[in-house]
Amino acid sequence: MLTLHKILHKVEIHKICRTISTSKALCSEDLYVHRDSKDNHALTPFDFSEANLKRLSAIIQNYPVGAQRSALGAAMDIVQRQVGWIPISAMHKVAEVLSVPRMRVYEWATFYSMNKRRFRGKFNVKVCVTTPCMLRGADVILQVVEETTCCCVGSVSPDCLFGVDTVQCQGACVNAPVVVVDDDYYEDVSVCDVQNIIQTLRCGGIPPWGPQSGRFASEPITGQTTLLENPPPPGFGIQAALMSSNPGPCPPRKM
Repeated sequence: MLTLHKILHKVEIHKICRTISTSKALCSEDLYVHRDSKDNHALTPFDFSEANLKRLSAIIQNYPVGAQRSALGAAMDIVQRQVGWIPISAMHKVAEVLSVPRMRVYEWATFYSMNKRRFRGKFNVKVCVTTPCMLRGADVILQVVEETTCCCVGSVSPDCLFGVDTVQCQGACVNAPVVVVDDDYYEDVSVCDVQNIIQTLRCGGIPPWGPQSGRFASEPITGQTTLLENPPPPGFGIQAALMSSNPGPCPPRKM
């Protein structure tokens, strides 16, 4: 039986442990729980366009009969590209077309964060906040994105043009900091780059994607550090006798 002294001791330890943790708790039901809303419920109108239905049918034919579930990822991507996000009624339609239980579609939609289960604006701006990007100023980049788009993380701008999210590693760490808008990567971004990208999108333009620093891909930003001259030709370092065009007869073998 716990005594009052032991209870107070546990409380003090809990307080100490709580003061040690300084990272912000990110609690969200958006990844795994559905709640009906005005725009997202089982009766929300959705149907594949004729072109997308043909596209999905062609993809399904790539798999054996009974393995239509393998086309689930492609089907979800087609839905998202058609309407911009994936309402639950669209999930039900995918389950119907693929002849799989709805639960299989729910599992896919809640596991992969690229599936947008609510409207995230015409342009979904995702700022990477993993360690390499954070070391290169991702916190400042995120602040500028929020100010320029007029919306904070997790919300949509009043004009419904932009939705801002933070994401983990986007796989372009050597080009940090990285901002992703829908499918396009903008790397080596500065504050001015972010402002120009957002303004170009707002005006209906398409910003040039890729590194914004002038480098072609992922080469060292300070310039070449190896292979500063043409590599040596074939045969470099091989004995001259081995390179002779007429080596002559081989010497007799000793018995």
